[in-house]
Amino acid sequence: MTDRIDLNKRSRKQGLHIGLYGVGLDTYWPQFDGLYERLQGYQDLICTRIEREGVTVFDVGIVDSPEKARVAADVFAASNLDLIFLNISTYALSSTVLPVVQQVKVPVVVLSLQPTKAINYEYVNSLGDRGKMTGEWLAYCQACSAPEIASVFNRVGVDYHLVTGSLDDADTWQEIDEWLQAAYVQSVMHNNRVGFLGHYYSGMLDVYSDMTQQAGVFGNHFELLEMDHLYMLWKQISGEQIQKKLEQFQREFIVSPECSMSELRRAAKTSCALDALIETYELGSLAYYYEGEPGGPFEDLVTSLIAGNTLLTAHHVPCAGEGEIKNVQAMKIMDAFEAGGSFSELYCLDLEDEVVMWGHDGPAHAAIAEGRVELVPLPVYHGKPGQG
Repeated sequence: MTDRIDLNKRSRKQGLHIGLYGVGLDTYWPQFDGLYERLQGYQDLICTRIEREGVTVFDVGIVDSPEKARVAADVFAASNLDLIFLNISTYALSSTVLPVVQQVKVPVVVLSLQPTKAINYEYVNSLGDRGKMTGEWLAYCQACSAPEIASVFNRVGVDYHLVTGSLDDADTWQEIDEWLQAAYVQSVMHNNRVGFLGHYYSGMLDVYSDMTQQAGVFGNHFELLEMDHLYMLWKQISGEQIQKKLEQFQREFIVSPECSMSELRRAAKTSCALDALIETYELGSLAYYYEGEPGGPFEDLVTSLIAGNTLLTAHHVPCAGEGEIKNVQAMKIMDAFEAGGSFSELYCLDLEDEVVMWGHDGPAHAAIAEGRVELVPLPVYHGKPGQG
């Protein structure tokens, strides 16, 4: 009997899932006393360095035979991984590597990491036993397998990346941290729900995007929204909600004295409606544009979006005007890297000081501002209807 799965109970993976497996050769363990335990210790160190808040590591230990590779593949396939770190612990057969990456089909980063930056040659030569000397060399034999693994991956079309270094090298760990950050950003984009509110700004031919291609590359979902959706939420906003939003304006903006209270309240009401829209549709970013007719039912709404969208952008829901999907995707990537990111365009050149000036279009990103973002009135939105 098969249990029916309730698809309405939606659950999302929390944090990043990383697979870690070492590769070695089972023939070595009885030949070289203590080698396996030493190499497993290095793998434990790698696991500890990778683990952090928001990252779950699925460590299957050292895989030293094709049979164990099949078992590791099953474990990883059930773990919903974002990235695999393949640790070359010593020389290993590529037959212990391929079954795992073929079945799991996520990005693979091959770690060719020696214990230290160089073998202690004096120590090795002092051992006086060629068996022990070979065992010491095998503990440093990571680079030996890298070409074999790379050649097999190239022949069968598996994408991979190689990190070469040593466990005592800070640059090595920085490179690994960068891969973790990249995997996190990829996961953010894959799970992102992009709202598209309104339509494109007509005539900007470079703006138009193919949502199917975007979803195909990033894996995200697009939610197409009518202005009516926002308008219905806007009509339900209470005076108490507006007051709380005005207090948030004062905390997070430098509010220019030129801003009239009527304009601030109008912007605050729309900001509350935008918050509700994001919550209702579980959006992680928003591309928007709507022009309409002067005096139309949405005029108050569409001319007061910028303050609310600036707050959303500051709180990890990037918003881009003119319906610019490509731009809001880029903004989401930058935000996930904690690098800010605003929808900006070239303004003018200062050829004397050799400076290129950029201006943000509508919502700004507080993370790239010097201090708080300033909220100022505009008597006219140049090239577009309205003021605010």
